[in-house]
Amino acid sequence: MECEGLEMLCIKDQTLTNESAEKVVGWALSHHLMRNSEANADADAKLVLSSESIQYGIGILHAIQNESKSLKKSLKDVLTENEFEKRLLGDVIPPNDIGVTFDDIGALENVKDTLKELVMLPLQRPELFCKGQLTKPCKGILLFGPPGTGKTMLAKAVATEAGANFINISMSSITSKWFGEGEKYVKAVFSLASKIAPSVIFVDEVDSMLGRRENPGEHEAMRKMKNEFMVNWDGLRTKDAERVLVLAATNRPFDLDEAVIRRLPRRLMVNLPDVPNRAKILKVILAKEDLSPDVDFDAVASMTDGYSGSDLKNLCVAAAHRPIKEILEKEKKVCVFFFLHHQRPFRLNWMHLHLHLL
Repeated sequence: MECEGLEMLCIKDQTLTNESAEKVVGWALSHHLMRNSEANADADAKLVLSSESIQYGIGILHAIQNESKSLKKSLKDVLTENEFEKRLLGDVIPPNDIGVTFDDIGALENVKDTLKELVMLPLQRPELFCKGQLTKPCKGILLFGPPGTGKTMLAKAVATEAGANFINISMSSITSKWFGEGEKYVKAVFSLASKIAPSVIFVDEVDSMLGRRENPGEHEAMRKMKNEFMVNWDGLRTKDAERVLVLAATNRPFDLDEAVIRRLPRRLMVNLPDVPNRAKILKVILAKEDLSPDVDFDAVASMTDGYSGSDLKNLCVAAAHRPIKEILEKEKKVCVFFFLHHQRPFRLNWMHLHLHLL
């Protein structure tokens, strides 16, 4: 590629690293191709970008850097309107404190690619989603599948990769013994998420909170709280410009209310891993461990049919405790050796013990 007038381009108060420069060129290329539909007609010819396209990419980079600076402000500086928002503010987790990325999750490549397309891409490439009504970012995603397949880890990775504040909602955080306060807590969840946007409202085991409303034994207060949740989620008070994502996870999707399912237009199944994906999960789990050279990941993966990611981790934990058990057995043998070769009782010294073990 080439660029016309690159030497005359004026860049003020902007630091360009290699990574940020690559992003600027990518945004400029996208801007150029969107404006010139016949730009790539000749595959052998060099693509000539205009300085206007480069300036457009620099403008996007400047806006993202300014936004990241504003996100680094402490959550204590958020202006809360009532006591309900103040209490919920303590449950908000900044993206830097989550510590889970997509690289920490083995397998599930299709699910991760879909989540990147639905969540991260609108934040990183807003120019691709600014036209029309059908390309607006998704506001509700449902992760469903068997237990232990990595649904909660995917939600944490989404918040980390997207640079969004993570609000973990549970029944204990939005219920109260006082009649009517549950609805106020639900309203405070969405008002607070709007103030600290971009934010991810994560509802784990969503079937226990937003199950079917026609259950005969359900209390009236619980039904009102569900109605308030859905009104604030996709009602008259919501705004299209707010970057608030509701991410729900469950292993019982058929117990959800129909109105809740409608508000979750994208539903991703997180299924049990197959043999190649189990090998990938094992490599991720054991990446920082000292392994024997004869460890065969493919053989272990083929012997663990029906195991979830959580089951594989528990298997590795159990295997890691085996060498500790062997060391303790050797220590017992050394203690017996000392006892048989000394006539009077003694206090075992750790230095003696380690010398005999060596």
